[in-house]
Amino acid sequence: MADNIIVRVQSPDGMRKIPSTKRETAAAFLKKVAKEFGFNTNGFSVYLNRNKTGEILSQNKALSLLKIKHGDMLYLFPSGASTSSSGEVMDTALPHTSSSLPSASSSSSLMSRSSSAPQVQEEDEIDQYLTKQDGKIYRNRDPQLCRHGALGKCVHCVPLEPFDEDYLNHLDPPVKHMSFHAYLRKLTGGSDKGKFAALENISCKIKSGCDVHPPWPEGICTKCQPSAIILNRQKYRHVDNIMFENHTIANSFLDFWRKTGSQRVGLLYGKYTEHTDIPLGIRAEVAAIYEPPQTATQNSLELLEDPKAAAVDEIAAKLGLCKVGWIFTDLLSEDTRIGTVRYTRNKDSHYLSAEECIMAGYFQNQHSNPCRLSRDGFFGSKFVTVVASGSPDNQVHFEGYQVSNQCMALVRDECLLPCKDAPELGYAKESSPEQYVPDVFYKDKDKFGNDVTFLARPLPVEYLIIDITTTFPKDPQYTFRSTQHFHIENRDIIGETQDFHSLATYLSQCTSSSFLDVVSDFHLLLFLVTNEVMPLRDSIGLLLEAVRTSNEDLAQTWKKSEQWATIEQLCSTVGGQPSSSGYAAMGGDSAPASSSSMWSCLHCTFMNQPGTEHCEMCSLPRT
Repeated sequence: MADNIIVRVQSPDGMRKIPSTKRETAAAFLKKVAKEFGFNTNGFSVYLNRNKTGEILSQNKALSLLKIKHGDMLYLFPSGASTSSSGEVMDTALPHTSSSLPSASSSSSLMSRSSSAPQVQEEDEIDQYLTKQDGKIYRNRDPQLCRHGALGKCVHCVPLEPFDEDYLNHLDPPVKHMSFHAYLRKLTGGSDKGKFAALENISCKIKSGCDVHPPWPEGICTKCQPSAIILNRQKYRHVDNIMFENHTIANSFLDFWRKTGSQRVGLLYGKYTEHTDIPLGIRAEVAAIYEPPQTATQNSLELLEDPKAAAVDEIAAKLGLCKVGWIFTDLLSEDTRIGTVRYTRNKDSHYLSAEECIMAGYFQNQHSNPCRLSRDGFFGSKFVTVVASGSPDNQVHFEGYQVSNQCMALVRDECLLPCKDAPELGYAKESSPEQYVPDVFYKDKDKFGNDVTFLARPLPVEYLIIDITTTFPKDPQYTFRSTQHFHIENRDIIGETQDFHSLATYLSQCTSSSFLDVVSDFHLLLFLVTNEVMPLRDSIGLLLEAVRTSNEDLAQTWKKSEQWATIEQLCSTVGGQPSSSGYAAMGGDSAPASSSSMWSCLHCTFMNQPGTEHCEMCSLPRT
């Protein structure tokens, strides 16, 4: 009896206990494993270690000679299964009990389940960079407290971990939320080195595939019922700072409100970089603001369908940019003579309304964050929200926010609603025959100072909000170097239309001798790609590369192309008056003389009747 042992074998489908003896050969043991897991003898491999080292081969050696003892854990990997690092957490969320596993499974069903697992997306470049960093907070030797030599270390000068709360609280200003990568270091630290660390996305939906009862609303059980949610203030944030490259970006966006009094919404395009003020921090740098089609009033905003959204994302990607967030205004003029605005968003009202939290959650769910420690391949989001509103000194002020992962789950599964008369309150939906909604709770103090759990009907939205510092650099940066500003898209209501007449005017006002400086404008590049008369989507790649790399030679090469010659001809045709130092210096021609008889359109060659000033076919002007 002393020779009897039990060996645990872990696979992507769970763990099994295999009875054996010390004298049993490895070949006989592997046959038992194949029978237990439903494999043929060549469909899997068993290793001594999780990192696929120490493979157990089918041989006549006894288990005792292979140093396999009672209670040891072996690791089974199906042949052809993924060998990525995500396999290190393949069984972290499942209890190691045979009752939670099927009694038997075929090789085909096991392989189908393995192949249907979500593929981990490639992490963002900034995440890959921060993963490789040390992250520790190094301190100098304290001359008063340290009693050791120059090469020694003690508790007063030993490096701190990036998630050290005392260090973060003593920064100026104090940091309430550790960075996401510092949180990952906290999870993956310790003696197990994160072997059992796994980030789980919250689900508010009933699990599918439960066949022991009729579907909801006729039945539900503890296996398929989602757990209740207790809202907690999130201890980490995915982005630690938002920085606009220069004030011009923000001022151009605010010009619409200054001219109309109506609010405005825009999409932030930029890139993620390291934020060195916080250990392993991430900064969202904003290089441009794209304004999608929208309906705006003094008190409301409505986004419309944008047919150019895919083209804008494609152009931004070729420029080395991505969508990092969204921005909207909430401004009411206080005194037009001195340019002050009302201070409306504060602790006595709200910082973000429930409706804005839902919109932020919607955007964050659309732009999820790839993460290697999540079974789903993504966790949280780096998409930020910026609000332009009044500050305590009645000046325009920018505040950055994100909503928590719990809020993202509530929004994704349609469990959160805004309150009509209280913007600072949300409301967790109640279950209906069409949808089961888990109970949502939050904790607060009653009038006696005791912690009390409340049902989230209604719900203070401050439990869902994470604030982010929004800044402007001391030394302005310019991804787009043009000194003049081309008309911003979707501003026809204030007379700023993107057409070839406005392009001719823009080129005539440019005084720079550098062609790269002239075309280095985000909104101009969008117009060149998305205009209906001469779209350059397939031929502008070289120019975008020139702007991305600030390469004047590439820009000059593209300037000599037929496409730019056609653009110059169109600009001269619509009646622009180029100056000698601007557009004319780049080779623009004068407008042709008009004719009183039937005339041929220079753009589409359609013959038009005399007396008309616009082509009846393409609607472009005659001169």
